[in-house]
Amino acid sequence: MTAFDYSREAELFPARVAKSRGKSFSYQRFERAADAIQFAMEVLPAQYLAGAYLEIDEQRFDAGGIRLLYESSEYPLIRSRAERA
Repeated sequence: MTAFDYSREAELFPARVAKSRGKSFSYQRFERAADAIQFAMEVLPAQYLAGAYLEIDEQRFDAGGIRLLYESSEYPLIRSRAERA
């Protein structure tokens, strides 16, 4: 993977989930991509992550791309949760 700037602003667009019970999740803007990635991987329920995408400087990352950024050795934050399947 080429160098990625985790300090850039990022926008997270969770998938829309029909008839979801509990809390719903919608668009969020983050000052740092690292925070958006952490939120997506550690807070966002799997059904919202499945169709989500992260946009940074007009570049989009789907759920798989978000996971790769999170699992990268360059990821600057401490991972606080076991990896999802």
